Amino acid sequence: MKKSAEILGEFGGLGNVHGVSFDGRNVWAATGDKLRSLDPETGEERRSFDVPAHAGTAFDGKHLFQIADAVIQKVDPETGAVVATIPAPGAGRDSGLAWSDGSLWVGQYRDRQIIEIDPETGAIKRTIQANRFVTGVTWVDGELWHGYSDGDSSGIARIEPDNGNVLESLEMPAGMMVSGLESDGANRFFAGGGESGAVRIIRRN
Repeated sequence: MKKSAEILGEFGGLGNVHGVSFDGRNVWAATGDKLRSLDPETGEERRSFDVPAHAGTAFDGKHLFQIADAVIQKVDPETGAVVATIPAPGAGRDSGLAWSDGSLWVGQYRDRQIIEIDPETGAIKRTIQANRFVTGVTWVDGELWHGYSDGDSSGIARIEPDNGNVLESLEMPAGMMVSGLESDGANRFFAGGGESGAVRIIRRN
């Protein structure tokens, strides 16, 4: 099932957005050389950390995980301190990042994959083959969603975790990309807008 994405709002002026996460109180945006905390209702910046933030961002309930080149950093969200690192499976070619069921899920843009890894060691547990370029990853209510680009189109797709088949997709308007994806745990997605400098709020259903 394919339908147009319903955009509920957006925050702008963030620079190039590479990843997005949500900790229940704050939206986090990875913007290259900084990891920024934003008010989810107004977009007002609450704090920022000088942490390399080149791709996806995730939150496990206590720590943030942030892709930086060929590693994934474990970050204290109160201080910005990097408390551990593990190798990223794509060795610098990774895109999205999500946390679910004790694992990290790492998007691989050009390989069109989502890889489940151990958050302590980086060991690969399994690989899901998608059929589009993966630009962000999130889980919500047992559903696996990923941001995608496919030629001139971009959007958010829900896929079957066992085989990567597309179950539904939300198509973004022309010219709007998705770079980083997170659910608020309910009916909204936060989606990075790449070089537009925006984080957009999109209705899930």
